[in-house]
Amino acid sequence: MADSASRDEHICLSRRDLCRSLALLFPSASFDAFAQSPSSEDLDFLHGLDEYEAIRRMLPNYMEREGHALVGSRKHSLNISTSEALAQRRRFVRERILHAIGGLPERTPLNARTIGTLERDGYSIEKIIFESQPKFYVTANLYLPRTGHAPYPAVLYPLGHELGGKSNPTWQQMLATLARKGYVALTWDPLGQGERVQLYSADLRDSLLRSSTTEHTILGIQCLLTGEHVAHYTIWDGIRALDYLLSRKEVNPERVAITGNSGGGTHSAYLAALDDRIRVAAPSCFITSWHWMLKTLGPQDAEQTFPGWLADRLDYPDFIYAAEPKPYLILSAIRDFFPIDGAREAFQEAADTYSALPNSPTVEMFEADDGHGYSHPRRMAAYDWLSRQLRGTGDKTEEIPVEPESAETLFCTSTGQVATSLGGETVFTLNQARAKRLQKSRPQLADAPDFQAYRERVRQAAARRSGYQPRSGSVPVRYYGTIQGDSYHIEKLIYESEPAILVPSLLYVPDAARARKPVVLLVDGEGKSATTTMARQFARAGLAVLCVDLRGMGETRIAPDLNDSEFYRYFGDYEDGMTAIMMNRTLVGMRALDIVRGLDMLAARPDVDADKFRAIGRNSAAVPVLYATLFDSRIKALSLERMLISYQAVASTPMHRLIFEQIVPGALLDFDLPDLVGVLAPRNIWISDPMTPTNTALPHAEFLETYAPAVKAFSLASASGKLRLQHALADDEDAAQYYRELLSS
Repeated sequence: MADSASRDEHICLSRRDLCRSLALLFPSASFDAFAQSPSSEDLDFLHGLDEYEAIRRMLPNYMEREGHALVGSRKHSLNISTSEALAQRRRFVRERILHAIGGLPERTPLNARTIGTLERDGYSIEKIIFESQPKFYVTANLYLPRTGHAPYPAVLYPLGHELGGKSNPTWQQMLATLARKGYVALTWDPLGQGERVQLYSADLRDSLLRSSTTEHTILGIQCLLTGEHVAHYTIWDGIRALDYLLSRKEVNPERVAITGNSGGGTHSAYLAALDDRIRVAAPSCFITSWHWMLKTLGPQDAEQTFPGWLADRLDYPDFIYAAEPKPYLILSAIRDFFPIDGAREAFQEAADTYSALPNSPTVEMFEADDGHGYSHPRRMAAYDWLSRQLRGTGDKTEEIPVEPESAETLFCTSTGQVATSLGGETVFTLNQARAKRLQKSRPQLADAPDFQAYRERVRQAAARRSGYQPRSGSVPVRYYGTIQGDSYHIEKLIYESEPAILVPSLLYVPDAARARKPVVLLVDGEGKSATTTMARQFARAGLAVLCVDLRGMGETRIAPDLNDSEFYRYFGDYEDGMTAIMMNRTLVGMRALDIVRGLDMLAARPDVDADKFRAIGRNSAAVPVLYATLFDSRIKALSLERMLISYQAVASTPMHRLIFEQIVPGALLDFDLPDLVGVLAPRNIWISDPMTPTNTALPHAEFLETYAPAVKAFSLASASGKLRLQHALADDEDAAQYYRELLSS
């Protein structure tokens, strides 16, 4: 090993001597005329090393391990050995669901009205509109028996993500069959489906987005910022639908069940867990286990994942415990994308738990050898189950095929869209209004004496909300050779910011003999190879420059899922980001740690000046660099280029794209990005050309208005000249000259 290292050093020295000789022979020539600049392949050096061929799986593997550790912790700590323990678990699960979704809205008048009625063979369909919140319109169909005698048992039927909303033929088949079997059944269009498209385009006469799950997640990310959740709205729609169902004289309120498939199975589980007016539950194609979900499908769209769920040691069986004493049927598909082994695991846990308790609730499981959907076998199992639980006798009577109605026939609105017929509120407008209220109510910096206390409050809130977990101790480093430049060399290295998280890095070191060199940390969301020009200019000016690939960026960026390109195009690394949120962590907080550990690594070197750290964050890396600067006072000056303008802008803009990895749930309860900048006073801070939530250029006047609170904070800290709001470095400008004042401060 020593001989090899010496040989590498000799090669580097020989190249350096050659460069100097060429410079003496050709003083007016550029070194680049004789030596080609490093290519991106040279700078992204892990791609040529066999041991790192799976480096793009580093972050997913890490998140899976961390998630499994929490799932395992739950398994070992769960103790439901008495009826009292079960009741305590039920209360805990309900409280955590409500906490995760930001509570529930105030009950307001439903203002329900029947738009029309369809008379069919053995049943009728009423077309209903009600308001789950004021002017937040819900379009629904109520299926009523035309035989037998009221009051009837009733079924609340939340829908999944299949096309058509309430007009989907499978839903119509089951709802009509339930009515023919003597049940009153109510279904309604979920958000983003049927007549309730939320991001409606008049030009397209449809949603701006391809799928309802993408629409849910666009809205869900905005809700997370305000401390709520898109399920805050979808669950409340279901509770208010139940209010309406129970208002009907045809319904026996003591005999109400809930069932639905996929997203409808999700909401069957949610509503059964939260509302005791529901007496029987039968979710289809939803219940599984996080042990298996983490290994396979990962987190689904925003409505199906709760912040802190894994951190709270919760899993799918907890929906069953929260619903007790309701009889519970798990309906599953062997070939579902929700893993069947997870469904079996969840059922076995609940069955084993209940078997040890006196007067235990009933839990059963039915599975069919088919794929995702409320298929005929599962429908038949559900009819039999509902009859046994609500009527005391089974029902294996076969379905009679139903001729499905057209979507237009089932419309409750005149145009087929709430947006164009009724207007009213959307999730976006309701959440936007909440964001505005939070902006007005957040504690603001009032005067200079309050600055220190205010800064500490903001810093603590940012650490808590981002899930930042500081580490101490030495930083393991591995070196992978050197690239010689004209007046500098580049060390190729990896440092480990925490176990199993490797940060590929390039350290540009000037050749000039200077004992301790000032350092610039240069981080770009596109990776370290995107910083080449700027890093070389800094190095030629005598600055050491560390360029890094934060976890999940650059060489460690996940390979996009070509089967779900819309999610990747809008949300980037959604799976790892949402898994982190379920663990009360964020990619922002974890990437801030990568930056801080990079500083620790540099501080241990004898050739850098640890008292003169500067940082530049660009594009999607700017937000984690901002957080790292807040958490680590060793960064004396900071430049943020093309950073997301603010979290408030995300909540105030209907669409956003590729900002998910930069968000921190609940941030707007305590702070926004301009507030984080403001509390960095009196450090030198430059902000250049921030971007809108759709990654487009922002008008300069809006930039100045948004950062007025930061300007005020710097003024109160007697540091007005230390904050610059400006245009970014031009392509033909020299970075060392442009940043000279910032880097010398």
